[in-house]
Amino acid sequence: MSAKTKFRPVRVIVTIIIVLLIIVLAYFAYILIAYKRIPDNQELEISNGTDKPISTDTEYKMVSYNAGFGAYEPDFSFFMDGGTESWAFSKERLTKNMQAMTDYLSGFGADILLLQEVDKNATRTYHVDETEYLKNAVQGDSIFAVNWDSPFLFYPFTQPHGKSLTGILTLSSFQIDSAIRRQLPVEDSLMKIVDLDRCYSKAYLPVEGSDKKLALYNVHMSAYTSDGTVADRQLELLLSDMEEEYSKGNYCISGGDLNKDLLGDSSEYFGIKGDRYSWAKPIKMEFFEGKHLQLICSGNQPSSRVTDAPYNPQQFVALLDGFIVSDNVDVLSKETIDSGFAYSDHNPVTMQFKLMKE
Repeated sequence: MSAKTKFRPVRVIVTIIIVLLIIVLAYFAYILIAYKRIPDNQELEISNGTDKPISTDTEYKMVSYNAGFGAYEPDFSFFMDGGTESWAFSKERLTKNMQAMTDYLSGFGADILLLQEVDKNATRTYHVDETEYLKNAVQGDSIFAVNWDSPFLFYPFTQPHGKSLTGILTLSSFQIDSAIRRQLPVEDSLMKIVDLDRCYSKAYLPVEGSDKKLALYNVHMSAYTSDGTVADRQLELLLSDMEEEYSKGNYCISGGDLNKDLLGDSSEYFGIKGDRYSWAKPIKMEFFEGKHLQLICSGNQPSSRVTDAPYNPQQFVALLDGFIVSDNVDVLSKETIDSGFAYSDHNPVTMQFKLMKE
């Protein structure tokens, strides 16, 4: 055997390694180049359907719900949480679930509906525009804010998660005058690639017979961060914004997925320990001190389940979803609805309220 023939397998292996290394480096270069932040204070387009203003001293119902990109049926588990699925099971099941979810939400008769994790154009949801379903749950005005527009993720290799354009959808039976997207703080290091863009939308609703407005916030905060201060800075920004609006004489209501344990320790309420789930950190109530704002949540039911396995009653559950209101909003009732996690990994949370008359 000649020396040339003898070393041919080695050259083949080295060549394969070099090619794979180039592919990996090229992919990481693509991720870094494709990464971009959506501008802060971006004006949002309003889909108009009503010119009816909201009124004071009138009872209204608000519902907040994380739609789980329409994929989180009870038998769904997510790869990023230790589960197996990266896409919705099929386009047919996705669209069927989206229609069932829309019908379910329509049944609440909500005046305002705040929705999070709604895909507009994503690989994982077969590029179905989910807003076209959910807009039918409440008739009136609507706004959509892009939460993140992520580059193509080539993992898991058997079914790459792909590219995701997803966001938060606000539906209002009342007129929306204007709306903006506020950028939330995220990781500053290379971890920013993992910690996706986060935001809240802020809509102004005119109040009948007044120059005041209802500042309405729809929020979806970060769940996974290596820097523990990120979640604090996100909450501080939201509360500061709301307090500023209150100081102008406006009404303020925020609702959504805060991705923090709103009960402090949900295991005490629901009897299921979740020590190994590090994302379920207690919300820091000290941030509310000295402000004209209060957290509104109900521990009668959990609002979120873990997604490392299909749903079962022994899974860790927590209350992550709720509302924040200013002192001039009278909260009449609050409730977490037990949907059995039928359409999403979240349950809806509801609130009956009035805007106080001066």
